[in-house]
Amino acid sequence: MKALFINASPRKNWNTHKMLESALRGAADSGAETELIHLYDLNIKGCVSCFACKVKNSKTNGLCAYHDALRPVLESALNSDVVVIGSPIYFSYPTAYARAFLERFMFPVLSYNVKDSSQEGANVLNRKIATGTIYTMGYPDEEGIKNFHYPEFFEETRRFLDLLFGYSETLYAYNTYQFSDYSRYDIAEFIEPMKAKYRDEHFPQDLQNAFELGKRLVEKAKEFTKGE
Repeated sequence: MKALFINASPRKNWNTHKMLESALRGAADSGAETELIHLYDLNIKGCVSCFACKVKNSKTNGLCAYHDALRPVLESALNSDVVVIGSPIYFSYPTAYARAFLERFMFPVLSYNVKDSSQEGANVLNRKIATGTIYTMGYPDEEGIKNFHYPEFFEETRRFLDLLFGYSETLYAYNTYQFSDYSRYDIAEFIEPMKAKYRDEHFPQDLQNAFELGKRLVEKAKEFTKGE
């Protein structure tokens, strides 16, 4: 049982990375072999629209054909039982590296041999992968993100992960602490003592939620294995 965790944040040892490490510990607690990869350590591209994965009698079998530093990561992901990607939210979207990974992880698996991509059989894999997405953000709460339609946008990603790989969950961490020294930045919109108080009161629970997510995804992957 292998669980792969993808950090799509340019930062290490901050919110997204810490959430992923907690999810990783949860997966390990359930017996999985775990690995964490930092995408920003790699020189990668998003989908280059080569369509090699859609050529008749393609031998890619769901693996992106483009050769760069991301390809071994994608191969590892397709051979994992659990895949979790974490990203901060920048200007209402996951990072560019998160999108690059998701494009090249998802698109080669999608089959164009069905009329409706929501149909069963719309993927080329013969196995299931339990997937998860973790998003960290400065917005204060669930109500706040609804004003910017985050739930609808992120649900679409979750829906396709679920369709293509068999199962997916999404986890949010709100109002995350952004800087080690707020006094250095022109950022009057955020009041540091209030951010610190929220972090101290809520981030431990966020980490626990991530831990439980890691455990759940491994247990779901074990169910898939039993069904094979």
